[in-house]
Amino acid sequence: MSASIKTPPVKRRPPVWPAILLIVLAAIAILAVVWHVDTEPRTDDAYVYADTIGVSPEVGGKIVTLAVHDNQAVKQGDLLFEIDPRPYRYALARAQAALAQLNAQILLTQRSVTAQTFNAAAARSAVVRAQAAAMQAADTLARTEPLIGNGYVSADELERARTAQRSAQAELEAAQSRERGAQAAVSGVDALVAQRAVLNAEIDTARLNLEYATVRAPFDGRVVELRTSVGQYVSAQKPVFTLIDTRHWYVVANFRENELRAIRPGTRATVYLMSNTGIRFSGSVDSVGFGVDPQDGGRAATGLPNIQRSINWVHVAQRFPVKIQIDRPDPDLFRIGTSAVAVLRVERDINRDDQALRSEGTS
Repeated sequence: MSASIKTPPVKRRPPVWPAILLIVLAAIAILAVVWHVDTEPRTDDAYVYADTIGVSPEVGGKIVTLAVHDNQAVKQGDLLFEIDPRPYRYALARAQAALAQLNAQILLTQRSVTAQTFNAAAARSAVVRAQAAAMQAADTLARTEPLIGNGYVSADELERARTAQRSAQAELEAAQSRERGAQAAVSGVDALVAQRAVLNAEIDTARLNLEYATVRAPFDGRVVELRTSVGQYVSAQKPVFTLIDTRHWYVVANFRENELRAIRPGTRATVYLMSNTGIRFSGSVDSVGFGVDPQDGGRAATGLPNIQRSINWVHVAQRFPVKIQIDRPDPDLFRIGTSAVAVLRVERDINRDDQALRSEGTS
């Protein structure tokens, strides 16, 4: 019985097309990711921001009314706090009383202005007459002195001429002195009127300080960092608390420097907050940062944003802040410092933008 011979099975090569398809799909995915990153730059290195001011009184004093509490929302014109107004009210009353007293003094003084004016005019006329008499006496003396040698006049006549000249000169000086006194009496009224302008300025200052004793909200906002109470003495120009400007909310997103060429003011953006990732907010780029702290160990860059690089031992792209203004922020969700994610919708072609920039540089 002959044994049957079994032929070994032929090993089939695995098909090549799945690997090729996988490579093609991977390349397409990489291209899609690159295109998506170029057309829609995205970053989770972002946070919520709003402008703030330190609420400082213009005058010092004790707080007698504190109308807000910490983290309270306020409207423009709402009362924030009031400083004891009594010292400024008294200062205004004193300035007004001083003005009333000065006005009465001016009124009494003006009654004698007419007489003083007449006295000044009479004194001026006396000066003119004295000048004429002095000139005449001087001429007589000048004519008499040459005649004494020829015997045409006597020594007594010459002495009388000299005496008349000295008397006329003395009368002229006396008349000039009276004229100066009369003019000074008239100018005294002008000095009182000038004092009235000073008192009016003091009244305006006192009235303004009295208004400053009441501090109101300059815009819609939210009170934070309130650490004071009624009875606390506050100094002028020293912040009492911070007021967040809730009229405009921003998201500051730090993008890599190689992504900035496609970002312009007005570029549309979509933002969501890490506190509630289910809500999307739209906005637009307000501005693109033009300076950050280089962090290279060299000269310190004072006043520039300090953005930490993620890897210190590898040369990575620097990040620059892009300020995005939110169109319709939710006042219950937006808080300064809240983490956010920003996605920009770049509508322009990058190559076309580069050509436009080069053409602007050569023009």
